[in-house]
Amino acid sequence: MSKFGELIDVNIPVLLDFFTEWNEQSTAMHSVLREVAAALGDKVKVIKIDVDKNKELSEALRVKNLPTLIVYKDGEMKWRQSGKQDANTLITILKDFI
Repeated sequence: MSKFGELIDVNIPVLLDFFTEWNEQSTAMHSVLREVAAALGDKVKVIKIDVDKNKELSEALRVKNLPTLIVYKDGEMKWRQSGKQDANTLITILKDFI
């Protein structure tokens, strides 16, 4: 968990995508996240977290539905949403925290 703290305790927005490879909505988000990362470049950090490989973290953050997207900035959760989102919506949300 201390490594997680280091990931989110930065002064740029960090978009976490909790997913699994067997969840269709989760895998559909991969291309959306690539688009978001390309559009915002080094102004944000996009991190994909496989819930099957990170059960402890997923349980600690109470991730129940997939995909679950969470934005952190300066170590503090700023936004959270479950379900598929489009790139423009995510870019708009992230720009609010840049």
